[in-house]
Amino acid sequence: MAIVNLTDDSFSGDGLRGGTPAAIAQALRMIDAGADILDIGGESSRPGATSVSLQEELDRLLPVIEGLRGCGRPLSVDTTKPDVMTAALAAGVDMINDIAALRAPGALAAVVEGDAAVCLMHMQGEPGTMQAAPAYRDVVAEVQEFLCQRVAACAAAGIARDRIVIDPGFGFGKTLEHNLALLRALPGLAECALPVLIGVSRKSMIGTITGRPLEQRDGGSAVAAVLAVQRRASIVRVHDVGATRDALAVLAAIDGSG
Repeated sequence: MAIVNLTDDSFSGDGLRGGTPAAIAQALRMIDAGADILDIGGESSRPGATSVSLQEELDRLLPVIEGLRGCGRPLSVDTTKPDVMTAALAAGVDMINDIAALRAPGALAAVVEGDAAVCLMHMQGEPGTMQAAPAYRDVVAEVQEFLCQRVAACAAAGIARDRIVIDPGFGFGKTLEHNLALLRALPGLAECALPVLIGVSRKSMIGTITGRPLEQRDGGSAVAAVLAVQRRASIVRVHDVGATRDALAVLAAIDGSG
């Protein structure tokens, strides 16, 4: 899953706010590099981020969705707003990727019709304050319990299990040790028989481990993606598609699955 940021305040520094042609061109390059899914976001969810208006988010997203609709890859929209979900689905997207796990009033209703996939992510707190002092008794158990509850809520609303992807939410209200515990525990999450998506690309956990600044984290991010896939992650959400694709090709060759 390739990340297409349409913001001006992305933590990774790759935001393309107001640059519809540039965003479409970048997405097409990511497809050439081996992306299987494009995840398009019009609102930053980095630590300390503030919300943007509904209209601004739509103005960023809809022209890019229109421009990429015939690109031959599924389109995902990264949003927490039910009205954005409704508009994106009407525009033809294939997945709603919600860091709030469809908890906003009206979110379940916005996605229940049709067959688009939904990704439910765990987040402690909200982006503006989530990294202030994250704390858990047992991070793995609490994340698993939350995701199971959200899957059950989706089922109760009429969303079939085969439409659901789960995401433990690396870096969303979690310290480095929390993130590492979740990475080690990924095989247990995969046992719930739902695809697991992970997003660690360029995040602060990679910087803390490697000592690298933001612009030098793609190597560590690719290694983390490989380790996640070894632990049964189904989807890896990344900035550097080519490097990640190459790393996964080496893993597949070694494992005999290439």
